[in-house]
Amino acid sequence: LGNIGPLAAKPVMEGKGVLFQRFAGIDVFDLELDAPDPDRIIDVVAALAPTFGGINLEDIKAPECFYVEEQLRARLDIPVFHDDQHGTAIISSAALLNALDLVGKRIEDVKVVFSGAGAAGIACARMYLDLGVRPEHLLMVDTAGVIFRGRTAHMNPYKERFAVETDRRTLADAVRDADVFAGVSTRDVLTPEMLMSMAP
Repeated sequence: LGNIGPLAAKPVMEGKGVLFQRFAGIDVFDLELDAPDPDRIIDVVAALAPTFGGINLEDIKAPECFYVEEQLRARLDIPVFHDDQHGTAIISSAALLNALDLVGKRIEDVKVVFSGAGAAGIACARMYLDLGVRPEHLLMVDTAGVIFRGRTAHMNPYKERFAVETDRRTLADAVRDADVFAGVSTRDVLTPEMLMSMAP
């Protein structure tokens, strides 16, 4: 929905609270911050932290979300979870492992393409690497194309970690012969022709 502001985001946060209670028995209450500055978010959350047993961040855009999470983890002695990153990565990784089991492929052999290099894409890619995907078998594509070593347009330190040596530059190039497509950007980016170019 984009940057809709704290009041419009409140129903989403309340819904997350219901999920925490229903599925984990965790009582929560939501706090929406009208604080677009990452350092202000960090200071406010850190000041409130003694009240909580854990912090669940939600809907902070990339790359600021990585900075906010890193700073809070360094400053606090309670769990800090960013749902857009970690929740998506957990679910996506479970799907990946189950899919590989179903098709009889080994994680270290598959080629993976991500469409999207924001909070969800970066977090999922990190977890895929932790699970055994080889770095040279993982391509990330954002609005400027494939994230390759030496690219300077639309880069940040978080994307840089996934820059690889490749001559592929577009999503269509990237998915050719790939085993896995992870779409964490927008809809309708993978065409039927691209799908047909992927590995069987």
